[in-house]
Amino acid sequence: MKTRSELTLEDCRKIAAASQAEARKNSWNVAIAILDDGGHLLHFERMDGATPANAAIAVDKGRTAAMSRRSSGTWEEIVKGGRTTMLKMPGILPVQGGLPILVEGSCIGAVGVSGVQSQQDEQIAQAGIAALLKA
Repeated sequence: MKTRSELTLEDCRKIAAASQAEARKNSWNVAIAILDDGGHLLHFERMDGATPANAAIAVDKGRTAAMSRRSSGTWEEIVKGGRTTMLKMPGILPVQGGLPILVEGSCIGAVGVSGVQSQQDEQIAQAGIAALLKA
């Protein structure tokens, strides 16, 4: 039987704090969603100024990364490359800003961010994941 890591509430708080710090450093107001490996919401923060749409999009970006074990930006590139049938994939939002959290080659969850340009959303998600993994 295989054992694997899983996200704790403290892990989620660490990710969220680092993600918020990156957003604040750049004066960006975003929504941050942290999900488990099955795409279920574990932790959510919507910064002042982030819209209700940002909240829903952050969750969808994170769910995409968690369920597919790929960044949501990977799906965006696949669609841009002409594979528009990928738009019919269930649970996939092909917009950059969702990243899987990989530990020892296994996905333990994901972070989705929405509120600024997609590459900036991903920058915020990456800052949160980096804070977790260097601990």
